[in-house]
Amino acid sequence: MADVAVHLGPDQPDHLADAVRRGGGRLVDLEEAEAVVWGAGAGTFPGSLPDGVRWVQLPSAGIESWLSSGLVDGERTWTSAVGAYSTQVAEHAVALLLAGVRGLALAARRTTWDEDGVGGPQTSLAGATVAIVGAGGIGTAMIPALDGLGARVLAVTRRGRPVDGAAETLPADRLGEVWERADHVVLAAPATAETRALVGADELAALGPRGWLVNIARGSLVDTDALVAALDAGAIAGAALDVTDPEPLPDGHPLWTHERALVTPHVANPPQLQAGALAERVAENVRRFAAGEDLLGVVDVDAGY
Repeated sequence: MADVAVHLGPDQPDHLADAVRRGGGRLVDLEEAEAVVWGAGAGTFPGSLPDGVRWVQLPSAGIESWLSSGLVDGERTWTSAVGAYSTQVAEHAVALLLAGVRGLALAARRTTWDEDGVGGPQTSLAGATVAIVGAGGIGTAMIPALDGLGARVLAVTRRGRPVDGAAETLPADRLGEVWERADHVVLAAPATAETRALVGADELAALGPRGWLVNIARGSLVDTDALVAALDAGAIAGAALDVTDPEPLPDGHPLWTHERALVTPHVANPPQLQAGALAERVAENVRRFAAGEDLLGVVDVDAGY
């Protein structure tokens, strides 16, 4: 295996250094590097890179802050951590959906014993159609769990490529069909100019009063004012959100206390799980880079993810 000169960035934890070495990398100063592994945010990244750097590994799956800062260029290969955190985020998404359809969102707020309507109308995922909008790594990781619960998955991908385990896959330009066909919708799409406010009043009205909306992607995919209005009117059964717009969700915002809403503070990928998953991705991509193989999570700058 070729020896890869990798710059790790300042003050990075030992587990990332170990991952670089496991992949066949040798830690060097930035000026000597042909690859950079960055475990911190875009705000700490150098303004320019030496010409010898041919590949940069970023620490997050969502890279909108990196793109908007202008740091990601077309002169070298950039990879995100997309797919590295799929299992834990998929678990969280399924947990949110189950909490919604089984009435746990409201039941958890009760302070008295009430067996009648423990948390509002309870339904089951057995026989339900769950649409996953943006069925990439997270979406496909959800499918076995949903299948085990008896749900049918309607997947939406950018170009409509078939998704293993999904009963049907639609391209993004047919997203308008999803809202009336699905019982519940999970958002797992990237944040781009095209996906901003993807879900508004019309989509929520089409989903209907028995449907739950789950968002574990980015808050910008949902028009928050339209969502609150839909919840107030009972236009949908509820919303379970790990991400919001704005984020952090301000204290006192109606979503915190709304009986039809369940909010977790962007913790689907908690730090204690993220560290190990990122290390595995780093080790594998360093190995692939050394071997001249295709890297995982290559960023499409034009697409925005």
